[in-house]
Amino acid sequence: MTEPAAKPVVTQPIITQAMIDAYDEYTHLTLDRRRFMEQLTRLAGSGAAAIAPMLAANSAKAAIVAENDPRVKGEDITYPGSRGEMKGYLVKPANQSGKLGTVIVVHENRGLNAHIRDVARRVALEGFVALAPDFLSPLGGTPADEDKARDMFSKLDAAQVAADGVATVAYLKTYQDSNGKVGAVGFCWGGGTVNTLAVNAPDLSAGVAYYGMQPKAEDVPKIKAALLLHYAGLDERINAGIDAYKKALDAAHIEYTVYVYDGVNHAFNNDTSAARYDKKAADLAWGRTLAFLKEKLA
Repeated sequence: MTEPAAKPVVTQPIITQAMIDAYDEYTHLTLDRRRFMEQLTRLAGSGAAAIAPMLAANSAKAAIVAENDPRVKGEDITYPGSRGEMKGYLVKPANQSGKLGTVIVVHENRGLNAHIRDVARRVALEGFVALAPDFLSPLGGTPADEDKARDMFSKLDAAQVAADGVATVAYLKTYQDSNGKVGAVGFCWGGGTVNTLAVNAPDLSAGVAYYGMQPKAEDVPKIKAALLLHYAGLDERINAGIDAYKKALDAAHIEYTVYVYDGVNHAFNNDTSAARYDKKAADLAWGRTLAFLKEKLA
């Protein structure tokens, strides 16, 4: 009797820290995909093609809060920006009663994509009005192609980004369902944008920055918002600015809390990125974020 052929064992490619660092350099510094793939091939050999998608975000990853979840109501809107119309995704609880605190959800350097829309729904599910602006609106809005979106960020005017953030705060302060208090939470590029927003928007009540670039020390005294700052322990590029930021915040007597999550990478909160997502750190940081926003925006 012939034995049935054994099924081949499928093993997951091994992703090293060097591969993650190469991807971080590509997405945040060089924007040179060819160079990144050459580096990845040197590190992973023939497995590079399989590993690259695991390092990147997966747009097909299922949302934690589905777009048609009956507990929330979401819609694409336009509202006044600093120089023209801003696009955004506005979500609020379906069973809303009374005025609510409002939260700006600021995207990574891929623009307003499905993942950030999902995060906005998660925020709304906790009893807030959430608005995820598309900061690429001045350039026509976020394209479907992630690499094209990333390239567009180098063309953004930093002063306009800050002014559009201030305009978003102004819009939410007077929004019909708002209690007048505005917070912001941002990730990666969005984390840096939250720090910049805190500098430029005295009406901001609370800011949560996930692994975001810090503002200039001389600008820190302008901050009026309470801050919650999340950093990834392995994120040397961003973490290099933590000590100077803390020193400036202390000198200006600004309320803030810093958490550094040991052993995790930049973008550890993004559950669509298999290689960098860390559920334990993400859940802990998210719990702290929600508690902070509920306290400051009540």
